[in-house]
Amino acid sequence: MKKSILLFSAVFSTAALASNAVINQNLAALGMTNVQVQASPLKGIQSVVADQGVFYVSDDGNYILRGDLFELKNGDLVNLSERMLFDKLNAFADQMIVYPAKNEKYVVTVFMDITCHYCHLLYSKKQEYNDLGITLRFLAFPRGGLETQTARQMEAIWQAKDRNEALDKAENGELPKALKTPDIVARHYALGRQYGVRGTPSIITDSGEMLGGYLPPKELLDVLQDSQ
Repeated sequence: MKKSILLFSAVFSTAALASNAVINQNLAALGMTNVQVQASPLKGIQSVVADQGVFYVSDDGNYILRGDLFELKNGDLVNLSERMLFDKLNAFADQMIVYPAKNEKYVVTVFMDITCHYCHLLYSKKQEYNDLGITLRFLAFPRGGLETQTARQMEAIWQAKDRNEALDKAENGELPKALKTPDIVARHYALGRQYGVRGTPSIITDSGEMLGGYLPPKELLDVLQDSQ
């Protein structure tokens, strides 16, 4: 019996590897990069995270779906596609500019642009968010892309010895000298594109859900409480 189980496991693992190899080959032919294939909750479908976003691919690699996958759970919809990226998001924790709440109840991550009016509005109310128990974590997302002055200025902020101080100065009109290569910012920007960020601020909740656009402190708190 044990030998049969081991044989089945070996055959299954080999089939899975072959399936993943075909998927990787087909997606690479489409120009997708840094492809990671994972099991999905749907039979016959694999989840794929690439630089170009989150996709779902048939086991034979011949069919591709793009869009969010939701789970209906206790009468609510849970966005599984966004949650797939959450571990990648938290891997950037040491690169974030953080304004912690003393009585922390929630943590949100904000893709922001220093030239964005609503990002500035959100930043200006950081103490109000903190007072409600919401910790703010900022990542860089230059809306005009990486070949812009803004991207290079944001790189200078994120490379500063004191990032909080550098962002504080920038938000108060004291912009830093632009650096040549947006390295850190390029990584943040790539993650934002995987999430499907199209504008700023884009807020990621501590459950991995993305909220597009600015929310005042009390409205954000209401959303976070409702999502529990």
